[in-house]
Amino acid sequence: MFTAAAGQNHEIVSKAAKNAIGEQLERLVASPYFSHSKRLPNFLRFVVEHTLAGDSENIKERTIGIEIFGRDPEYDTASDPIVRVTAAEIRKRMAQYYQNPAHEEELRIALPSGSYVPQFYRPRIGDDFGLPEVDAVAAPPADHIAPPERARLHWAQTLVLAAAAAGIVVLGSVWLWQRTHRSGFDEFWQPLIASNDPVLLCIADQNEYSVIALRDASQPERQVVLNDTLTAVVIDDLSATVKIAGILQSSGKPYSLKGEGAATLDDLRRGPTVFVGAYDNAWTLRLTNSLRYHFANDAGITHLWIADSASPSRSNWNVDRGVQMTTNVYRDYAILARFTDSTTGKVAVVVAGIGRGGTRVAGEFLTDNADLTQLMRLAHQAGDKKNLEVVLSTQIIDGEPGSPKIEATYFW
Repeated sequence: MFTAAAGQNHEIVSKAAKNAIGEQLERLVASPYFSHSKRLPNFLRFVVEHTLAGDSENIKERTIGIEIFGRDPEYDTASDPIVRVTAAEIRKRMAQYYQNPAHEEELRIALPSGSYVPQFYRPRIGDDFGLPEVDAVAAPPADHIAPPERARLHWAQTLVLAAAAAGIVVLGSVWLWQRTHRSGFDEFWQPLIASNDPVLLCIADQNEYSVIALRDASQPERQVVLNDTLTAVVIDDLSATVKIAGILQSSGKPYSLKGEGAATLDDLRRGPTVFVGAYDNAWTLRLTNSLRYHFANDAGITHLWIADSASPSRSNWNVDRGVQMTTNVYRDYAILARFTDSTTGKVAVVVAGIGRGGTRVAGEFLTDNADLTQLMRLAHQAGDKKNLEVVLSTQIIDGEPGSPKIEATYFW
């Protein structure tokens, strides 16, 4: 195996080997096992590139937490396992990738258990890049003396029975492995993907625009304002919508899109619905009003917050709209929920922030396997409850959200 040594100034591997590893890295992150996530490819690129640069000494849990996940330099790695959880998910997904016969001749990138420094192997056949070959499975030694016929028959029967028993054990082990290693991404989305009904994306919209500015085709710098009737979508809500639509599309799941003003109760009864946006989506407010965590505001809608029906005095998940508009630097909060709605009898998913950045980061959380794996692990610990609700927070700086943080969860 090849492992980069820290502190060396000379090239650790040949240029050809580095190019081959880089090409294989891109194949991995472009595969369906990684392409749905933003953080998994970033994590993998970080450790591979630093290793090839001879900088493996700096590939540590805290460094990765700071560089990839935006954690504070003094964050507690013991209570925040995001790096370890993500590394475990990467190991699992790389194993799934290489189990596919189509990839068995490709160069191997491995992330050994207990380490964040990757190792590289060349395939059994193909070009020699100066990297070690993947070890072949050794064949058992052949017997030199043939047993008597009866003993041979008995031996064959024993082998058949042993093989059958081993097969049962293997099948059971495979089932158990799939049950315990199914990704958080698959677990969260399974109720929608497995449904026989198409999914509806019910998004927040704004119908207040009565004019539109169009550009002259022959003079693009010239604009003409014309009367029109427009339905607009906030860009941060659009970001979450596009991510979710991409998941449904890649899974071959039919879906439709409607603004909250056009969606009817009959529409919601036809299948699962994903609700995007909060204070500009009446359906989101109606559905979450009966949940433990729900949206609330003062009469002037200048102060907005997420309320906890189990703790009515809680007031720390709030946004001052005045601060939000004047500084664009504030902490935003969001509700992420998946539950069966008692009115429609269908699965509902809510992706909604108090401010725009909250909705955006909730959409990122909802499409990131590492985040969903952490969430589904909490769901298992709570007794494998089917309905769940999460309060997320994120720091907004100049309108851009940071990493999501789970503030509270509830399962029922």
